[in-house]
Parts: sequence; structure tokens; C-alpha cells
Amino acid sequence: MKKLLQLAGATLVLAATADLAQAATLDTVKERGYLQCGVSTGVPGFSNPDDKGNWTGIDVDVCRAMAAAALGDAAKVKYVPLTAKERFTALQSGEIDVLSRNTTWTQTRDTSLGLNFVGVNYYDGQGFMVNKNLGVKSALELDGATVCIQAGTTTELNLADYFRENDMTFQPVVFDTSAQSIQSFETGRCDVLTSDQSQLYALRTKLAKPSDAVVLPEVISKEPLGPVVRQGDDQWLNIAKWSLYALINAEELGLNSSNIDSKAKSKDPAISRFLGKTGTGGKGLALPDDFAYQVIKQVGSYDEVFERNIGSKSPLLIERGINALWTDGGIVYAPPFR
Repeated sequence: MKKLLQLAGATLVLAATADLAQAATLDTVKERGYLQCGVSTGVPGFSNPDDKGNWTGIDVDVCRAMAAAALGDAAKVKYVPLTAKERFTALQSGEIDVLSRNTTWTQTRDTSLGLNFVGVNYYDGQGFMVNKNLGVKSALELDGATVCIQAGTTTELNLADYFRENDMTFQPVVFDTSAQSIQSFETGRCDVLTSDQSQLYALRTKLAKPSDAVVLPEVISKEPLGPVVRQGDDQWLNIAKWSLYALINAEELGLNSSNIDSKAKSKDPAISRFLGKTGTGGKGLALPDDFAYQVIKQVGSYDEVFERNIGSKSPLLIERGINALWTDGGIVYAPPFR
């Protein structure tokens, strides 16, 4: 009997500890008063500071959405610039609350780092950029090329696999940051710059003569990019997920930052649930019932986020393509609010 009581007591202690761990990040963020978000050292369209230090980008808006949901204020975010090599350690150590830094979701990263990928905010693929003067039309013409590449990324393995598969050789020139890579590409230290295609379009805007560079047609990998949180805190994982899902569901429901107030009296049951007027609202997340309203009012829907940062209203002019909603021929899809 004594052993049974001891076992029961130990079980209760473990359960209590687990409950505290699950609520730890949200409590910490609320007590601190702001969210600490790990971003890149500067990738236009994804996470990039302007001359005044204001951060913008599709990854930045994910963190703003989480702050709007958890704190009611999208502006309550501190951005921590991280290199590819630094990013996972910073999250594991608790230096940041979420990593939102054009990071590819892979099996190894998802299962061996003590981290959880939240979802996908941009479906990408690795490509190649060359100077037009080389006269190269295809990546299959790159045998013997010197290739600028960023250390600590999935692009290193993808590059080696692609060249090996096609019986080609290359000379890697490795850098810690994307800024170093694009600078070396511009000065001619390497023939080719390889990265996710979206990042190539972003980096091309930093060239003195962007029109001199061309992105080749080959896409050699799947690169689902998305935010990451620590394992062991399911509540925080769920908050991150449903902040992202709010952006996507809003577009599907025809909601955006301009019309969401006028839609408040809608009789559409899906919109009522989304706005927290019916259904479970934010109860399961320990958030206010109107958390999704706050996300969209302050940050916008997914289409607003996409277009202003990397789409038709940005210098990158990236088309939606597979990043269109599933109802519009793309693969962007989120679980429903019900």
C-alpha cells in the first residue's frame, strides 16, 4: 500500500510538472510582455530590417500574428537575427520563443533536435542563380562551377546530391550569411548562387544590377518553410499553429484586415466560429475568444501577408503558384475553426 501511495504521489508530481511545462512559454511571454522571435540576418520579403530597424516579411508576420493572438498586440515582438548555424541552438536554449526564419521542415530536424515544426507558411524549392553573361540556360550546364552556398542549410546536401546524380562536379564556396553569399556572387568569386528559389529572388534585389542575374528553371528539392517551437509545450505549439491557421482560414473565408469589422454580424456559421462568437473560441488555447480577430485585424489574411511581402505589391513579384489556396489550384490548406 505504501508503495502504491508513493507511486501515485510521484505520478501526481510528474503530471503537475508536465502541466507547468506546457504553460511555461505562454506564461513567460505574458510576464515579459513581448514575444522573442528568431529571424534571419536579412532576407527581403521574409525577414528583413529597414533603415530604421523595423522588421518586415512573411516570416515576421507569423511572429506578429502570434503576438496578436497571445498578447493582443502584434507590435509586441523582439526580433533576434540569427544565422543558419545559430538558429536551432537559440530556440533550444530558450533565447527565443519561436523560430520564424525561412527554415525547411525535414525529418531529421523534426525528430532529433527537440523541436516541433508548426506548419508551412511558404512552399519552396531549391534553385540556382547565375550571371546572364555566362550564357547558361540550365543547371545541367554547371559542371565544374564554383557555387556560393550558406552554411548550416539543407541546400548543402541537396546540392551535393544533384551534382552527384547528374555526374557533375562543383567547388563549394561556403558563407555564414546570405549577405556574404550575394556579395561574393556579385564580385564574381563564384559562378552560381544556390538557395531556395524565393531567397534567390529576394537576394537578387540587393544586386547593383538585378537584371544581370537570372534564376534557372530547375527546382531540385522540396523546401516546405515554416515556424518552429520547442517540444514539450503543447499549449505554445497549438497557439503557434492556430495563429498561422488563422491567416490561411481568413483568406478562405474572404476575411481581411479591411473588412473583418463589417463581417462581425455575418450569419455565416464558419465566420462566427472564426471570430469567436460561437464555438470554443480560444478556450483550448488559454487565449481570448477573439484571438483570430486580433490576428487578422492587426496582421491581415494570408493573401495580404503574401502580396505585400513577396507578391504583387512587393519588389519580388513572386506569383502565388503552389502557394495559392487549395480552392485556387494551390496546396495551401489549414484545418477549420470548428
